[in-house]
Amino acid sequence: MKTSRHSNLLYHTVAFLTVAVWGSTFVSTKVLMLNGLSPAHIFTLRFGIAYVLMLAFSHNRLFARSWQDEAKMVLLGITGGSLYFMGENEAMNFTTTTNTSLIVCSCPLFTTLMMRVCYRDSTRINALQMFGSLLAFAGIVIVVLNGRFVLHLSPVGDALAFLACISWVAYSLLMKSVLHAYSAAFITRKVFFYGVLTILPYFLFDSSLPPASVMLRPQVWGNLLFLGCIASMVCYLTWNWCIARLGAVKVTTWVYFNPVSTMVFASWVLDETITPYFVAGAACILTGMYVADKKTVEQ
Repeated sequence: MKTSRHSNLLYHTVAFLTVAVWGSTFVSTKVLMLNGLSPAHIFTLRFGIAYVLMLAFSHNRLFARSWQDEAKMVLLGITGGSLYFMGENEAMNFTTTTNTSLIVCSCPLFTTLMMRVCYRDSTRINALQMFGSLLAFAGIVIVVLNGRFVLHLSPVGDALAFLACISWVAYSLLMKSVLHAYSAAFITRKVFFYGVLTILPYFLFDSSLPPASVMLRPQVWGNLLFLGCIASMVCYLTWNWCIARLGAVKVTTWVYFNPVSTMVFASWVLDETITPYFVAGAACILTGMYVADKKTVEQ
């Protein structure tokens, strides 16, 4: 029992660190966009870098054991890659960052509900666990709004953000169905490959490329290396590894912590102020996550 508790602590720590890194990627993405790269350019380059690196040390098996499993890998690349990132990034062209953050970060709540619907025999969710999820989501609302209780309705933007949310939920559900048969390294590599492959049709409508002078800027290639090597290759690998050990519901709950890590990073790098709303929201998130974790049984 003691060993099990220590193991769970390790997995939760890795999941937390993964989300903390993902929270910092908004700054890197913003820097790249200010230098003229589009969301599609950024996604394609970061996943392309990650795929090449993964292929370097995970190349014993190139394809899944059956075409059905290979089809699941395609869907993982779409839901956890091209569709998710394009939905999230394009949403901010139509609606506010606040709306996008609130909608996308609600994915743990939907994952909890959908996991119960799709895996009735292996996932049991009671009222207290649902209360923990709702409390954590309330903390997200407090942190993101930060005392400015104004939301702007934008059907197109909000729909795109919700598409990204549901896409990540589907990714979590699909991941549960393949982790028993394949290693986290193999699955992660396939996610990167099919993520890049399925974004390519986008460039039929937008074939513009950033000039070489832009790509040679230190702030551009430096942030791309961070996004490709750390935020994509390492973090997707650790995230999938944690799902294999803890289950999709428990791990996805850490997504609630994403805005908190973003604000901490912004405070450290950009000197943004930590407000009482942030502290209160973070407390709700941590309490809700603790309750949800203690009361979730997922086999």
